[in-house]
Amino acid sequence: MDNTLNVALVGYGFVGKVFHAPLIAHMPGMRLHTVVSRDAGKVHLDHPQVRVLADPQDAFADSAIDLVVVATPNETHAPLAIAALAQGRHVVVDKPFTVTLAEAEQVIAQAHTSGRCLSVFQNRRWDADFLTVRRLIDEGMLGEIMEFHSHFDRFRPTVVDRWRESTAPGGGLWYDLVPHLVDQALQLFGLPEAIFADLAQQRAGARATDYFHAQLRYPRHRVHLHAGSLVAASGLRFAAHGTRGSFVKHGLDPQEDSLRAGGKPGEPGWGVDPSPGQLTVDDQGTMRVESVESVPGDYRQYYAAMRDAILHGGPVPVSSDEALDVMRVIELGIRSSAERREVSL
Repeated sequence: MDNTLNVALVGYGFVGKVFHAPLIAHMPGMRLHTVVSRDAGKVHLDHPQVRVLADPQDAFADSAIDLVVVATPNETHAPLAIAALAQGRHVVVDKPFTVTLAEAEQVIAQAHTSGRCLSVFQNRRWDADFLTVRRLIDEGMLGEIMEFHSHFDRFRPTVVDRWRESTAPGGGLWYDLVPHLVDQALQLFGLPEAIFADLAQQRAGARATDYFHAQLRYPRHRVHLHAGSLVAASGLRFAAHGTRGSFVKHGLDPQEDSLRAGGKPGEPGWGVDPSPGQLTVDDQGTMRVESVESVPGDYRQYYAAMRDAILHGGPVPVSSDEALDVMRVIELGIRSSAERREVSL
C-alpha cells in the first residue's frame, strides 16, 4: 500500500453524491477510485475519471481497493459491510451504522476476524456549532450542565416517495437524525442511565417516524433530543444550561448547504458559521451576555482520521464501541416509545 488509499464508494444517492464523494475527492491521501452505482452517467457528470461498477461484489474483490464506503439504504448497511470486510477491505459505514444492535455486533465481529479498520460516519462531530458548545462545556464556562437541548427541526410538510420516508427497515427520522444527536450527546456526557422516547407520524400520509422527542436521564442532568418535520420557525440547534450560565445557538452548521450547492471542501471560508451563539453567564453576581463566534467545522477531519488509522495505525474516528453505544440507545428508544415508558440502559 502506498500513501494514497483507493476508495470504493458504494451508493451514489444523496448521501454518496453530496457528502462522501466530495469529501473523499478533496482529502489528501485518498483517491475516489470506484463508485458502485447503476447510473454511470450520473457519476461521470461529477467525476469523469472514476470507474463505475454495477455490482458491489466486484469492488470488494478488487485488491486495488483499500477502503470501502457504504452509503446505501440503511437496511443494506450490515450485509454490505460484512461482505467488504470479508474480502479484506477497510470499511466506513454511513450512519446509522446498522438497523439493529444485533447487526452491529455481527459487523464488528467480522472486522475483528478480518483484522480491518471499521468506523461509522458521524460527521456531525465536526459541526461548527457542536465544536463550539463542546469547547464551552469542556472549559467550564457554563459550570455543571443541568439541561442540554439538541434540536434538528425541519419544515417538510409533504411526504416524498423515497425509502427514507417509507416503511422499509431503517426508514424515518429516528434512524436519519437521532444517530447524530445521540452520538453528540454521548460524546459530551457518556451513556445515560435511561431513555424515554416518543416517536410519532404527524404528517398526512406519513408512513415512517417524522417526529421524535427523547429524554436521556443522567444522575443529575437531563438531555433532550428533538426533531420534527413541521417546524417552520424555531431554528433552535443547541441550548445548554448550567450552574454558571447558558449557551443558546440557532441555525445549522453550513457545511451541508455548501456541499449541496457544489462547494469544495477546504475552500476559503469552509465550515465558518455566520450565526454566532449567545452566552449568558453569571459574572460575580452580574449576568453577562455576549456573542460567541463558532469554531470552524470541517467534515474532512473524519476522513483524515480514517486515513491515518489505515496508513499509520492511529485510532479510527468513531470506534466500534462508540457505534455500539449509539445503536443501543437507538434500539432502546424504539422500545421506550412502543411501551410508553422509560427504559433503563
